[in-house]
Amino acid sequence: MFENDDFTARQKYTLNGSILKQDLELNTLCNAMASGDVFVSKMVMDAILSGFSNDLNTILYRQDILKDTLENATVVRDIYKIAADAIGSRNKHWFFHSMLLHSSISNLKDLMGFLKQLKILADDNLSKFKSRGFTRFFGMIKKELDDEYITKVLNRLLELEFHDGILLNAGLGSGRYILREPFDKRQNWMQRLLTKKTTVYSFSIDPRDENSSSKLREIKEESTNVIAKTLAQSMEHIFSFFEMLRTEVAFYIGCLNLKEKLTLIGEQTSFPKPIEANLRVHSFTGLYDVCLALTMKQKIIRNDLTATNRNLFLITGANKGGKSTFLRGIGLAQMMMQCGMFAPADTFSANICDYLFTHFKREEDSTMTRGKLDEELNRMNRIADNITSNSMILFNESFAATNEREGSEIARQIVNALLEKRIKVFFVTHLFDFANSYYYKNRENAIFLRAERQTDGTRTFKLKEGEPLQTSYGEDLFNKIFKS
Repeated sequence: MFENDDFTARQKYTLNGSILKQDLELNTLCNAMASGDVFVSKMVMDAILSGFSNDLNTILYRQDILKDTLENATVVRDIYKIAADAIGSRNKHWFFHSMLLHSSISNLKDLMGFLKQLKILADDNLSKFKSRGFTRFFGMIKKELDDEYITKVLNRLLELEFHDGILLNAGLGSGRYILREPFDKRQNWMQRLLTKKTTVYSFSIDPRDENSSSKLREIKEESTNVIAKTLAQSMEHIFSFFEMLRTEVAFYIGCLNLKEKLTLIGEQTSFPKPIEANLRVHSFTGLYDVCLALTMKQKIIRNDLTATNRNLFLITGANKGGKSTFLRGIGLAQMMMQCGMFAPADTFSANICDYLFTHFKREEDSTMTRGKLDEELNRMNRIADNITSNSMILFNESFAATNEREGSEIARQIVNALLEKRIKVFFVTHLFDFANSYYYKNRENAIFLRAERQTDGTRTFKLKEGEPLQTSYGEDLFNKIFKS
């Protein structure tokens, strides 16, 4: 239905997916999108992780479909319900070998009813949709499922129920039976009277003759076996169509659910403007962490930024000042944009990237088999094996598990190597030596953001451009906890 939409193509996220889920809190996002629908929950997680596209046309193509979805929410929900109901109808009819023909006919009758519902939707709503995905889908339904076709199929299925018995060809000693079309009932009485009759020999079986009756059933099954298998195959094709339809529409149902939840808490969204991967743009107004908003169920602090031709974003400032929240917001907005979704911002524009990676600090626990720094370097090594030019990576207080001097040098060498490969880097850090060295030596390629703190120690949770400071104002938190 939706061309260029292979949500399983980006296999690299098979390795990176669990880390992104944890660092960006994707379960919160997907649960909101699912609204209790287990199937939608699975599909949106698959779509977000493996549907991350680095093709500009694909992103815009998906955006157009989503715009149609938001403008025609009831119709799209009806499509999803029809597909789900069609798949659910499968369990109504049992599939015993001896009943294959009957169960296939019963299922096909149900499926034709669901196809007819889709046709009615297409007839009534085609003019309301503008995206190539939906217009192609509705156009295909209108073309392939006209009234004449549906009536013809239902009549043929009725014939295959053999209410008037079956007509077979058989030869003595051949052991082969050929099913023939029944007599044409559309002939009037005069035509039937004048039609040349063939010689017919007949016999009747005593109702108590179980052996003969059993043999006749075997003959009937053998003669209808080819048709039964053909009908079963046709039924599977139609079920596959509805399964594919439900899978593709599920993602857009998730987007509808998410939009409704954000609207209820007063949060705005907008369709982002993706930029070619070889350029460097990251500009937005009113950006917020969508998962935090969903968790708190209220509007949260927003941030603005305008950055062009920058590959390095260094974020410093007061503890508990909103730096990690800002970083998650950056990652979520990028993923949502490259899946063709709306962005959690008033406006959002960024260059697309090949892949998104995260390297967040981990709290030490009993399952660690090595020290914190060793564990961080091991994770960085796995990222280095998979990252490509034009990718993006988010660091959150990385390499701080050692002293200031050593941690700064490790961070500096890693970031320098990433910048040489034109990888966009967002780095939240308390390593003053590391951040300050870029401020004085590499400012043309970097932008410096600082978590805002008022003179009385109050955090505004907004980030402003500003040079790194030696202090993260940890004493503010000490005073708040121990002196309040």
